[in-house]
Amino acid sequence: MSRSQRRRFLVSLGSGMAFVAMARGAAAAAASRQRPNILFILADDLGFADLSCYGRRDYQTPVLDELAAEGVRFTQAYSNSPVCSATRVALATGRYQYRLATGLEEPINARTTGDASGLSPAHPTLPSMLRTAGYRTALIGKWHLGALPGYSPLKSGYDQFFGIAGGAADYVSHTAPPRDTPDLYDGERLTEANGYLTDVLSDKAVEYVRDARRHDAPFLLSLHYTAPHWPWQAPGDTPTPKDRALFHFEGGSLDVYARMVRSMDTGIGRVLAALRATKLDRSTLVVFTSDNGGERFSDNWPLSGQKLDLLEGGIRVPQIVRWKGELPAGSVTDQVMVSMDWVPTLLTLGRGAADAGYPLDGIDLSALLQGARRVERRTLHWRMNYRNQAATRSGDWKYLRIGSSEFLFDLATDARERANRRKDEPERFAALKSQWESWNAQMLPLPTAPARYFNGSDLAGYYDTPPQ
Repeated sequence: MSRSQRRRFLVSLGSGMAFVAMARGAAAAAASRQRPNILFILADDLGFADLSCYGRRDYQTPVLDELAAEGVRFTQAYSNSPVCSATRVALATGRYQYRLATGLEEPINARTTGDASGLSPAHPTLPSMLRTAGYRTALIGKWHLGALPGYSPLKSGYDQFFGIAGGAADYVSHTAPPRDTPDLYDGERLTEANGYLTDVLSDKAVEYVRDARRHDAPFLLSLHYTAPHWPWQAPGDTPTPKDRALFHFEGGSLDVYARMVRSMDTGIGRVLAALRATKLDRSTLVVFTSDNGGERFSDNWPLSGQKLDLLEGGIRVPQIVRWKGELPAGSVTDQVMVSMDWVPTLLTLGRGAADAGYPLDGIDLSALLQGARRVERRTLHWRMNYRNQAATRSGDWKYLRIGSSEFLFDLATDARERANRRKDEPERFAALKSQWESWNAQMLPLPTAPARYFNGSDLAGYYDTPPQ
């Protein structure tokens, strides 16, 4: 990309026009560009405004703020689901999770059986397709796509794995609740480590980056933190049983949550420092985002709703992308993007190929990361068995169903989803609802049994068995 093109691109962003139309030039440049290393950082249950660069007021996240200052900050990035493992299915496959039996689980838990119990090793994934293209691949952190050894990152395209298999783990003992089952793996073998889990994962990522100097092949490093997911444990704390209790809402505090997020921010700083020390920072595309919206102690302002909701607060997430020398620093975009878009996007950048037998639902936004125009209009769909929820976003308009209530919102003027426009725009409402119904007919049917979540004993089976 020429200097004048970069200047035009930056001016366009500053004026609110997002991305200049330079698709042909970007495509030509991509053909000769070296394939980037990819560092994909995924937070767990981080709210839309839980970083200070997104508006958090009671603590600071200087590392991620600096990452945003060096790259592009997205204001309309979405997760595929408002809950953990369903989003991870889409992020791994590039497809709506509702096409796979395991994607219907909200989330996968210890009582899930049959095809729904994990991501089939036969299904192509982002790491498996990039590995075929010559990438080295590693997952450090949370898997939550099926219990080992039947399902495993090593069976789904990763060369290396260090982390937890389930949905959450004690940050000190690295065991899964409620029976304190060991859940820290090195490959497919249980292992032990000393230290706060966020720090342990950060240290492993630093080791991986330092080792990358010995290899010629580019890498995909998926750094999937468990933070700031429950249990409410900050570094140095001696948690009480209430802090670890999943079956009620006692324990935790804003202060504990702040220290959990800051620990992740600090750890990411160490990983980015390792990229600089190994002179890999300019050849590495860094992505930071979250698997879904935040919950108890999160700040989702100005959005309403939280994890488990198809309101914006449950599915709109922070997202930062840095690619030194390719993306202008300090940019902000309102480009709509969703988790599954990363598969075709990163395959293009890594010169990998999708499997024709598993058509992708995500769209390729690689040109966006190379200076081309943004995609002006997207249509995205969601559904959630919990509370019988459905949603479609087309352009700035959103159809939403919660239980038996239906809504129409203009997100351009009402991101908080407070003014129901259903009666003002009956034709638009009917059209979006019809789009959702047509899309839904192409997906696997949802389980008939009602989903069970954070309602006391209704949570039985989320991880294991309820306490006696």
